[in-house]
Amino acid sequence: MTPNLLILGGTTEASQLARLVAERGIRATLSYAGRTETPRAQPVAVRTGGFGGAEGLAVWMRQHQVTHLIDATHPFAAQMSQNAHAAAALTGTPLTRLMRPAWTPAPGDDWTGLADLETAAMRLGAAPRRVFLAIGRLHLAVFAGQPQHDYLLRLVDPPEAPLPLPRVTVEIARGPFDLASDLALLRRHGSDLIIAKNSGGRGADAKLEAARALGLPVWLIDRPVLPPAETVSDPAEVLARLHADLGV
Repeated sequence: MTPNLLILGGTTEASQLARLVAERGIRATLSYAGRTETPRAQPVAVRTGGFGGAEGLAVWMRQHQVTHLIDATHPFAAQMSQNAHAAAALTGTPLTRLMRPAWTPAPGDDWTGLADLETAAMRLGAAPRRVFLAIGRLHLAVFAGQPQHDYLLRLVDPPEAPLPLPRVTVEIARGPFDLASDLALLRRHGSDLIIAKNSGGRGADAKLEAARALGLPVWLIDRPVLPPAETVSDPAEVLARLHADLGV
């Protein structure tokens, strides 16, 4: 069987896998959700946009004769992971989840794990705070009921519409970030709290190192529970599985 991978991407690990399979001449398509206006160029075929749920994904996979499905989406892209699990079952396609490990605290960290963003918003309280809200742009409305706080956002693309937060500073930047720049960012904004999703990985953990250095508390949102799948954390492990399965 000649392998033909569909990589559900949007993460650093997905891009790394795309490079590895391209170097080995393995056919693959990298799929983006389309939330970033200017994604990085890739060495494999790229598609952008949704599939129309699990059934639409299954149809696309059949039409394009996908042999292996790789869920390399963001750890918080729960709906896409659920669709991938269902589509793999519908088509009988092997599914591998490529997911970075969650962050774990180190000595000196002041971390609090929270179940969801709604809990974080309620926990902020009435007294104004200066919050680095490191959650992207999709769920900002959760914090609209707490307008007394000064929020700092870091986005890849400039917002196309007014944000639902009246007191907000927006930094446009693309990771990976480093300790020096995140220290400067937090000091410039005067942040006294970081709220972030526990995304894991090395591309965005500088803010956690900066919080440790400055003695700032961090509220980390727990990852959602995903359907079962064979899970690896290194793109090279995906290739090892392909080799064991197909000898490529």
